[in-house]
Amino acid sequence: MKFYRVIYFLILSAVLSACSTSPHLQTNAPDAPGEVKIGDPYKIAGKWYTPEADSTYSQVGIASWYGADFHNKQTANGEKFNMNALTAAHTTLPMPSYVRVTNLENNRSLILRVNDRGPFVANRLIDVSRRGAQLLGFEKRGTTRVRVEAVDGPNAPTQISRSSEPPPIEKQEVGVVSVETLDVLKPVQQPGGPIQIATLTPPQSSISPNEQQGDMFVQVGAYSSIGGASRVVTGVKHIGDIGLEGITINGRKLYRVRIGPLHTSTSANAALQQVLSLGHNTAKVVFD
Repeated sequence: MKFYRVIYFLILSAVLSACSTSPHLQTNAPDAPGEVKIGDPYKIAGKWYTPEADSTYSQVGIASWYGADFHNKQTANGEKFNMNALTAAHTTLPMPSYVRVTNLENNRSLILRVNDRGPFVANRLIDVSRRGAQLLGFEKRGTTRVRVEAVDGPNAPTQISRSSEPPPIEKQEVGVVSVETLDVLKPVQQPGGPIQIATLTPPQSSISPNEQQGDMFVQVGAYSSIGGASRVVTGVKHIGDIGLEGITINGRKLYRVRIGPLHTSTSANAALQQVLSLGHNTAKVVFD
C-alpha cells in the first residue's frame, strides 16, 4: 500500500510541474521590476529624442506592434521582450512606466508597461507587443489610431471591459528581405501576417578598396513590418548614423534600415562586420 502511495505522489508532482511551465497569456500589464530610468537624450535617423517623466502625458497617434522576430531579445530597459506580455515601446516616456492605450477605432483600451524604445518613424506614436495588439483588436490590420495616456500603475482603470477568455496566440514571423535581390525572391504569404522572403544569395562580408567610389552605406535589411524595422534600428544605432526610410519595390511597401553615409571602404567594412556579428546575416555594403 505504501508503494502505491509513493507512485501516486510522484505522478501528482509531475502533473503539477507540467502545469507550472505552460505559457502564460497575460491580460494585465506586468509589474515593473527595478528602478525607473528616464534616460539621456539620444539621436536616431537625424532626429533627437529627449526622455522625460510626464504624469499628464496624453497624445493621439498611430500604434503598430512587434512580435516573434524580437521575442526573448533584450529591450532598451534591459529586460527580455515577451510578445505575450502587455508591454510597449515609446520614444520618450520613462522605463518602466505605465500607459493606457485606447484603440479609437473600436474604443477598446488596456494598460501597458513601457519597457522599450521606439518606434522611430514620424507617424508612429507607440509600438505595442503582439499580445497588446490582439486585445486592442488590430493585430491583423497592423496599425490603428490610438490615444496614449500616462497612468500611475498597472491597476489603472480601462474604458471598457474585455472578455476573460483571450484570443489564441498564433505563430507570427517578421519577414526580412534584401532589396538588391528582390526580383529573384519568392514571397510566401503567412495568413494574417507580413510577407516572409528568403534571400537566395549569401551575405557580402567585405568590400574591396577599389570598388565604386562615393557614399557607402551598410544596409542592415529591408523589412515588411515597421515594428520590425524600428526594433532593428534600436539594436544597431550604436554603430553609426542610422537611416530608416519607406520604399516601394514591385508594389510592396518595405522599410529599409541603413548605416551611413560611410566615406571610406575601411569604415564601411568595420561597420559591416559589427552588423554581421549581431546576427543580421543579410547585411551588405551598398553605394548611393
